[in-house]
Amino acid sequence: MVTPNPEFSKEIAAAGGEEVKMCFQCGTCTAGCPSGRQTSYRVRKLMRMAQLGLKEEIINSDELWECSTCYTCVERCPRQVPIVDIVISLRNIAVAEGHMFDAHKKTASNLAAYGHTVPVQDKISALRADLGLPEIPPTLLSNENAMADFSKILKATGFDKIVE
Repeated sequence: MVTPNPEFSKEIAAAGGEEVKMCFQCGTCTAGCPSGRQTSYRVRKLMRMAQLGLKEEIINSDELWECSTCYTCVERCPRQVPIVDIVISLRNIAVAEGHMFDAHKKTASNLAAYGHTVPVQDKISALRADLGLPEIPPTLLSNENAMADFSKILKATGFDKIVE
């Protein structure tokens, strides 16, 4: 049996998704969703689950992570509901409670470890050198002070704990 959580709407609002209440379930978002054509993702269903307070179903759902954040739904919504912002708010709630796809966790771990989501590979460093570029791109990877500052920010925001 599904148990609604009436306090969940307040949690969504606090995370930046207060406008979820504005959705009247017309289905325009789902009809235009490119991700929905390729996956089981139905943005309308996710919005309705949020409206009904079905927190556990949302944060444990694979569908939450199938949105590509292309904003097609937002552009087409007759009520101008910021759907992508709501999805991101829901994802933030899920991550805060320890729910994250392994692929996303790996990307976040790379960011925390390297200051970049994709570590520089030897092959790429060699190619950069052949092109006359510095082997390490001009990102946090090449600036120790910036990387130290970035690490402090990750620690202060709790990001480092999320990816552990």
